[in-house]
Amino acid sequence: MAKRPAQPAKAPIVDDRGLAFAVYILYFVGYLTGITSLIGVTIAYLQQYSAADELKSHYTFQVRTFWIGVVFLVIGGLLFVSGIGVFILLAGFFWSLMRNAKGILALNRNEPIANPNSWMFGD
Repeated sequence: MAKRPAQPAKAPIVDDRGLAFAVYILYFVGYLTGITSLIGVTIAYLQQYSAADELKSHYTFQVRTFWIGVVFLVIGGLLFVSGIGVFILLAGFFWSLMRNAKGILALNRNEPIANPNSWMFGD
């Protein structure tokens, strides 16, 4: 039986930078749909440990953005009836919007997130 020649390695359809960008976009779309945020955090979790260091910071930042956003949603939802929850939900929305905008701008400049474990904006 003849041996097949080795196949050259194929480049991925979307590289790590493209996946990090896609997660930010999925988070932005998630403000309207919700479900795309779950897809985004799943991608971030799967890529978090295998990506280059610069991109690891983005994936860590994205995972934390998701979970801290969930905390805002839960607390805001529980306190919604009292009226305070509306302000918590609005604060969480703007906080998340700023984090995602800051992250996508840093990714566009090929910069890592300086402090991806930050509760604020990664500075």
